[in-house]
Amino acid sequence: MKELLINTFRKLFDKEPVLVYSPGRINLIGEHTDYNEGFVMPAAINKKMVVAIAKNSGTQARIFSLDFEEEFAFDTRSFGPKTGHWSTYIMGVTAQLIQAGFPVKGFDMVFGGDIPVGAGLSSSAALEAATGFAIAKAFGFEVSKLSLVHYAQKAEHVFAGVQCGIMDQFASVMGKKDHTIRLDCRTLEYAHFPFKLENHCILLVDSKVKHSLADSAYNQRRNECREGVVRAQHLPKKVDALRDMDLSDLEQISTQISPTVYNRCKYVIEENARVLKASALLEKNDLKGFGEAMYASHQGLSELYEVSCAELDWLVDQTKTMDFVLGSRMMGGGFGGCTINIVQEDQVALFKKEIQKGFNQNFGKSPDFHLVSLEEGTGVM
Repeated sequence: MKELLINTFRKLFDKEPVLVYSPGRINLIGEHTDYNEGFVMPAAINKKMVVAIAKNSGTQARIFSLDFEEEFAFDTRSFGPKTGHWSTYIMGVTAQLIQAGFPVKGFDMVFGGDIPVGAGLSSSAALEAATGFAIAKAFGFEVSKLSLVHYAQKAEHVFAGVQCGIMDQFASVMGKKDHTIRLDCRTLEYAHFPFKLENHCILLVDSKVKHSLADSAYNQRRNECREGVVRAQHLPKKVDALRDMDLSDLEQISTQISPTVYNRCKYVIEENARVLKASALLEKNDLKGFGEAMYASHQGLSELYEVSCAELDWLVDQTKTMDFVLGSRMMGGGFGGCTINIVQEDQVALFKKEIQKGFNQNFGKSPDFHLVSLEEGTGVM
């Protein structure tokens, strides 16, 4: 891909580019905790977006997408979102840099990537981070990594119209090879934890289903969590988010909330605790214990938070009969998408064979498999 990007850039623009990349991300544990001001544990992966860029002498941004085989141009003095189009992410970040006072003029850009679209690996966040970093490199701007994270997130909010949390962009930019990140979504304090897989690997199974419930159910879960927080206002402690509650606090308000709201809150409180416990397990290099925490996370997501589905539950349940799998859970918003699995390396072929056969029999389709490793965040190639 690197050679293809450079050659395409030379052919289109007749000059030499700077090459930068930004990776996709996985989330090992800590799901639906981000908007409750809690903890998450993502990591940057070896699937990435790559950008070739150079300044030009005008005010036009001329862009070519390798994946879509499509050209697009806009004037950096005046532009706006193009709903549903890939250029929106690039323009969104450009707008954030200009708004922050950076004098962005014309530039030429070619980009491509190997992040599977629709698998929940945050290809849009990777494109945003890569674009911001590339423009900074091309023009010699001093942009801190944390600022880059914020510009990328705000581009998603303002231009793409998606009110995402900060985890995806943060993981893409701040990733570290062979490490996970424990991120505090309230303070943005973070720490890296070694993830020593030894004779195991991380294998994603994409169910290739996306149930239509996803968006409305996501908003409903946010509201249910908020209801728990509102009911907790009379507690003797200050509660701004579920992050501030423990299970004993939840018991005190249990008669004032519905069983459904109770379950939602219980899951989030327990999941936050699981992320902190998982950090301690990684420090002890206890991969088996980490895997057990993943199974507990999935059980909570399925039974208490109710964001799983038949396909995801089946994928996780099957691994419980495989002694070469340490842990498995659904990853992402839910109602489809991927499971993340820690599998013994020499058993990957058997794992794929068994899962593919059973999934086909039960759901009439074949899942996709993605082997991923933990890599560095945004940088120059």
